[in-house]
Amino acid sequence: VQLVESGGGLVQTGGSLTLSCKVSGGPLDDYAIGWFRRAPGKQRDGLGCYTDRDGKTYYADAVKGRFNISSDKADNTVYLQMPDLKAEDSAGYYCATAPLSSAPYYYLCSVTDYGTWGQGTQVTVSS
Repeated sequence: VQLVESGGGLVQTGGSLTLSCKVSGGPLDDYAIGWFRRAPGKQRDGLGCYTDRDGKTYYADAVKGRFNISSDKADNTVYLQMPDLKAEDSAGYYCATAPLSSAPYYYLCSVTDYGTWGQGTQVTVSS
């Protein structure tokens, strides 16, 4: 499986971005897909983890109610919609996959469960 993120960039506070994660080499149904971010000097944190198999998505408290994960199964692409961006959202954003067969707790969005990562896309929010 290979992942390619896109959609990052520079945006002003209050602006919006939608990141894309194109998955190739396997159907979305076989994997949990997670979105993570890492700000400078900080650890990589899970934002939301999703499986197309049951359509459930779990969000970290920091973004719950603001960020939204969706998917296009026909295009094997998962999206992270980020409205109302704040300066503290500035980070490198990554998507990653975990085989559902070996990650029963995928919804905890633990970095250690997700073994395949994209190259990341940078989001910078200017105040």
